[in-house]
Amino acid sequence: MNCPPESVVAVSRSASHDFSKPTAESITLVEGWGVEGDAHAGVTAQHLYVVKKDPGRANLTQVHLIQEELFAELADRFVVGPGELGENVTTSGVDLLSLPLGTRIHLGPTAIVEVTGLRSPCSKINAFRGGLMKALVAKDDDGGVIRKSGVMSIVVAGGEVKPGDALRVELPSAPHLPLGVV
Repeated sequence: MNCPPESVVAVSRSASHDFSKPTAESITLVEGWGVEGDAHAGVTAQHLYVVKKDPGRANLTQVHLIQEELFAELADRFVVGPGELGENVTTSGVDLLSLPLGTRIHLGPTAIVEVTGLRSPCSKINAFRGGLMKALVAKDDDGGVIRKSGVMSIVVAGGEVKPGDALRVELPSAPHLPLGVV
């Protein structure tokens, strides 16, 4: 497949709350809902940990995105591929972690997601690959926590997304706010 430099590498979904999600030929994003047929889709939060704490909380984690470049960074210690860290969309060519809050990512011809924050990796990551959690949470030179396990978003315009689709980043108006954990 010959993909544009900023593109969708893979798409994934799972109807159950498994850690990894199998890749698919395409996914359908539904405005205000998430990925059609995915266990984390809904108006209110669907992540089991959040549901226990605050079942009525708005779902700011409808679509999880990870940059393919993370897999290359981890390759000397771990074999990880698209969907295995639970993401719905694997991207290439965009540093997702550096995007400001409210960035809109256009996926394919019609779908748009709005970045709501960083994913905080949970301990299930170590059950998937021992020691992976430590590789996904690091410290910067000032002692600040760096979370590398992708970004979360909400769907603001629906549509089909498939591997090979171009993606385009639309930054929000300044001032740009850094991403926090959702």
